Amino acid sequence: MQTDPTLGEVMRRLEDVRQDLKEDFRELGLRLDSKVSLERYELEKLARDESLRQVAERVTAIETARDQEKEKKQQDDQRAIDRRAADRRLLFSALIAPVLILLFTVYIQARGAGA
Repeated sequence: MQTDPTLGEVMRRLEDVRQDLKEDFRELGLRLDSKVSLERYELEKLARDESLRQVAERVTAIETARDQEKEKKQQDDQRAIDRRAADRRLLFSALIAPVLILLFTVYIQARGAGA
């Protein structure tokens, strides 16, 4: 029995190794082609950061506008409440107070006339 491989076997094994190496190098080349350069990565990162900063600014502006709108609504509601209170005071002083004074005067005259 022979333990040494024949030349044909050695050649087949070398051809298999060569084929495997070719495939490995082809895969490595494809992987390297799909990689991004550091400069491009940095530029994309800067662009992404700028975009995020702009979105954050817009969100802040929207929140500020909503807060101002809410404050304005509260002020308008307070003005309406104050206006209603002033209207009630005006109603009392313009209509009800003179009627009460008239009734009080009539009552006093009636009591004075009856006494």
